[in-house]
Amino acid sequence: MTDQKLGQRAAENLKAIRAKKPLIHNITNYVVMNYTANALLACGASPVMAHAPEEVEEMVSFAGALVLNIGTLTKAWVDAMLIAGKKANKLNVPIVLDPVGSGATRLRTESAKQLINELSVSVIRGNASEVLSLAREGSRTKGVDSIHSVEEAENAALVLAKELNTTLAITGPIDLITDGERIFRVLNGHELMGFVTGTGCTATALIGAFLSVDRDPVSATATALAYFGLAGEIGAAVSKGPGSFQIALLDALFGMDEKILSNGAKIEV
Repeated sequence: MTDQKLGQRAAENLKAIRAKKPLIHNITNYVVMNYTANALLACGASPVMAHAPEEVEEMVSFAGALVLNIGTLTKAWVDAMLIAGKKANKLNVPIVLDPVGSGATRLRTESAKQLINELSVSVIRGNASEVLSLAREGSRTKGVDSIHSVEEAENAALVLAKELNTTLAITGPIDLITDGERIFRVLNGHELMGFVTGTGCTATALIGAFLSVDRDPVSATATALAYFGLAGEIGAAVSKGPGSFQIALLDALFGMDEKILSNGAKIEV
């Protein structure tokens, strides 16, 4: 059964974003920069894509959240992420990490783990394989690298969230959010979201926006994913395929009002 109060919380968070227009600092990948920036604008936030080591400390000091995405990774970018992240931690600016492709190559896996080890990360969002690849040596999740579905990953995610002291969001047909104690599921979304590159990265950026106004990482993440998933449902209803869908999705993010979100959010506790 969906939780009506969380639907109301989603609407309150969206209203707060549009009132405050928080700056969301993204160090993200080349593939998605334009689209994620537009999604944040449609949501009501103010995006900035800044990754030069010389300016990231100054930029993050203005931000409501910092989003780190390793999709097009270089060592220089990791260094910039660490500089920005350490400044964010000092200023109590929440950090969201998207470990794109972690588990696929050594560079990605080791870089994601370095960021987690050296920074205090509020939320990590990825698919099941990416998130579970972050288990440390000796972790009780060892051996789950063959797990690819959200349903199969639930028990491992509970353990891993406690070990990493963070909130994990494993996205798929049904999204799973846990801090090791609470478990939320988001049922919103549409299959067309899997045919447009960067929808996962966009979800991560929107989590950053919601986290800037809701400092409960579980609530912020669940409500952000419900908002994004519901926009996907609305956009798909007027789309002919992936091309028109990616534009319709932006329009739906922009056109979503608090009442539609409150009534349409499907969040289970």
